[in-house]
Amino acid sequence: MTEIKSVEETVDPNDTTTMAEVRDGVDAIDRAIVTLIARRFGYMDAAARIKPTRNTVRDEGRKADVIANVKAHAAELGVSVPLAAALWEMLVENSIAYEFIRYDEIRD
Repeated sequence: MTEIKSVEETVDPNDTTTMAEVRDGVDAIDRAIVTLIARRFGYMDAAARIKPTRNTVRDEGRKADVIANVKAHAAELGVSVPLAAALWEMLVENSIAYEFIRYDEIRD
């Protein structure tokens, strides 16, 4: 397996001329996304620690705001809004489920 480059080390998508450059770019982006998801879940750990009661873990208003923000940003960047909304729906629901687990673990 080849070493995965950082996003900064890859060729800009508009300047790629080979499939190797395309694959390097995709692999680097995937790695960066997973790294950011891990960091996001670190914030779920913090929320589980900070929230005063279990019934504050699920916050439908906040969920709606997060997804609305993502949809607006996707539209600004020309990314499929339905795709972004579906991905964040899954991400947020999994984040909430994880936060419930961490909330319970911290208090056991």
